[in-house]
Amino acid sequence: MELKQVEKISKALSDVNRLKILQYMQKNQGKVECTHACGLLSLAQPSISHHIKKLVEAQLINQHKIGRNYHYSLNHEVWDHYTQALNSL
Repeated sequence: MELKQVEKISKALSDVNRLKILQYMQKNQGKVECTHACGLLSLAQPSISHHIKKLVEAQLINQHKIGRNYHYSLNHEVWDHYTQALNSL
């Protein structure tokens, strides 16, 4: 993994709300729906969407559209590469 990607992921992880989303996903078989994330955090839906967008841009989570709703899942491959890159620093 390139250092630029490590930097992007690190920036995405620098917000406590994004960490809470990832923590919830870990407890929920690596998945979450945007509507469930709204109940998890005391934030408005646009704020949740912003945080999820940052995680998607960092490739930490994948988004899937099912009907009118988006579902998100952890990208274990990117997470594993990220942790390996950190260990090699």
